[in-house]
Amino acid sequence: MNYSKLTVRQVSRTFTGPKGQQTQALLPIDYRVEENDFITILGPSGCGKSTLLRIIAGLDRPSEGEVWLDGGLIDGPGADRGMVFQSYTLFPWLTVEQNICFGLRERGLDSALQRERCDYFIAKVGLRGFEQHYPRQLSGGMQQRTAIARALANDPKVLLMDEPFGALDNQTRVLMQELLLSIWESSRKTVLFVTHDIDEAIFMANKVAIFSARPGRIKTEVPVNFPHPRDYTLKTTPEFMALKARVTEEIRSETMQSMAG
Repeated sequence: MNYSKLTVRQVSRTFTGPKGQQTQALLPIDYRVEENDFITILGPSGCGKSTLLRIIAGLDRPSEGEVWLDGGLIDGPGADRGMVFQSYTLFPWLTVEQNICFGLRERGLDSALQRERCDYFIAKVGLRGFEQHYPRQLSGGMQQRTAIARALANDPKVLLMDEPFGALDNQTRVLMQELLLSIWESSRKTVLFVTHDIDEAIFMANKVAIFSARPGRIKTEVPVNFPHPRDYTLKTTPEFMALKARVTEEIRSETMQSMAG
């Protein structure tokens, strides 16, 4: 078997309800993610995007199939995958600095190395001066910056993001998109990013994976070849609008099918 950075092989998921009823969330999926890919995942609500991400994270198990990372079988959570959720998942009793260092401390890293990595990512996400603040003292955008810094500080092989900016206001969301993209442009970390926002999906990605209606499968993959670095003005170009129209039609047809079914 030839492995990519991340290899999804015939992964499906069926949930069993309280009365034994079966609901198939994912049809068998084969998908490959290459080193340094930034892939956004789009699809109708309830199509299984987040389910697939949770399986890759090791937070859920497939009913059938396997996921491999760098040739190793994923059988549970691990430090080789960093996860950022839509909801704010910081430890409220820890400061920004302590939250970012949490995974490093659990791995037994030397305290000096912890501080060095923490300082680097605090600067990277623009939180200098807020190291000793608690989550309740931060805005939503600052909490997500802390969550991203915490995930990146562990140096995961893959960064998994489940609508990380979905709860933010539009202005903060745009700033966070540019921030994350600038970090990716410098680090080239492999990223899988679930979103419902078509503009966001195209702006961030080098590939957009489009899901079918439930039960979900990856219906098509759309390459995004805009050069880097990118900023918000890209969204106003004719080339961006043409690609957006194509992706919108793909999503619309699946949404209509979901509503009809």
